[in-house]
Amino acid sequence: MDFQIKVLLLSFFITVILALIIIPILKKLKIGQNERDDGPESHMKKQGTPTMGGVIIMLATVISAIGGVIYYYKDEINVAQNILPLLFITFGFGLIGFIDDFKKLVLKNTEGLKPMYKMIGLLIISVIFVLYLIKFVDVGTETYIPFLKIYIDMPIWIYIPFAIFVILATTNAINLTDGIDGLAASISAIIITFLTVVSIMFDVKEITIFGTILIGACIGFLLFNMHTAKIFMGDTGSLLLGGVIAALSLYLKIPFLLIIVAIIPILETLSVMIQVAYFKKTGKRILKMAPLHHHFELSNWKESKIVSIFSMITLIACIIGLFAI
Repeated sequence: MDFQIKVLLLSFFITVILALIIIPILKKLKIGQNERDDGPESHMKKQGTPTMGGVIIMLATVISAIGGVIYYYKDEINVAQNILPLLFITFGFGLIGFIDDFKKLVLKNTEGLKPMYKMIGLLIISVIFVLYLIKFVDVGTETYIPFLKIYIDMPIWIYIPFAIFVILATTNAINLTDGIDGLAASISAIIITFLTVVSIMFDVKEITIFGTILIGACIGFLLFNMHTAKIFMGDTGSLLLGGVIAALSLYLKIPFLLIIVAIIPILETLSVMIQVAYFKKTGKRILKMAPLHHHFELSNWKESKIVSIFSMITLIACIIGLFAI
C-alpha cells in the first residue's frame, strides 16, 4: 500500500509538472479548441482553449508505469512484464488520438484522421492486446457474471470478437462523454478507482499499480480541466482513457460490470443513437441536443452541476458494482 501511495503521488506530480510546461507551449503554438457552430452557444467562449491535453495524461502514465516496471523487475518479474500490454494499449490508443488531434489542430484538417483509418488503427491495437492477454498473460476466456457471482468460459471464437467489441465500444463511449469541462476525466477517474479496488480484492498487482497511476494522472489533469478549463484532453485523452478502462476490465475478467459502472458513458452513447434514429424517422429531436450532457446544458444546467451529478451517479453505480462481485 505504501508503494501504491508513492506511485499515485508520483503520477499526480508528474502530470501537474507536465501540464505547467505543456499548456503554455500549446498556447504559444495556438493549438486551441475549434467549437462547432451547431454546438451550445455557451461553448463559443471556449474557442481557442488549448486542447490535445491527453498528451499530458499519456506521458505521465508512461513515465510512471516505466518506474513501476523497474521497481518490480527484480523481485516480481511477472508483474513487471504484465504491465507492458497495458502500456501498449495506453500509448497505442493515445497515439491514434494524437494523430487525429494533430491533423485537426495543427495541420488545420477539419476532418482529422479519417474515421475508417482511425477505426482500423484502434482495431489493430485491440486485436494485438486481446491476443496477447490470451496467449502470454494467461487471462483466459473466463468472464464474470455480476450478481450471479459465477464465471462463464466463453469459446475463444466468441471471446475474441467480444473483447474487441468491449474495447471499441468503451472507447467510443468515453469519447462521446468528453464534451464539457472535467466530465470525461472525472467519470474515468471514478471508474478506474473502482477497477483498482477490484484488483486489490483479486490481488492483481499489475492492475493495482497501473490503475493507481491512472488515478493520479486523472486527478492531476482535473486541476487544469475543471470548469473553467485551462486545457481540454482532446481525442488523445478520451481514446486513451476509454481503451484503458476496457483493457483493465478485460484483464480482471469483469467486462460485464462496465454495464453498471460505466452507466453515464453508456447513456451518452445511447442518447446519440436514439437522437439520430428518431430524427431520421420523424425529422424531430427527442433531446434538445445530443450527447446527453448537451441536453442538460440547454436545459440551463451549469457545467459544474452536470459534472457533479454525473460523477455522483457513477460513484453510486460503482458501489453497486462492488456488491455485484
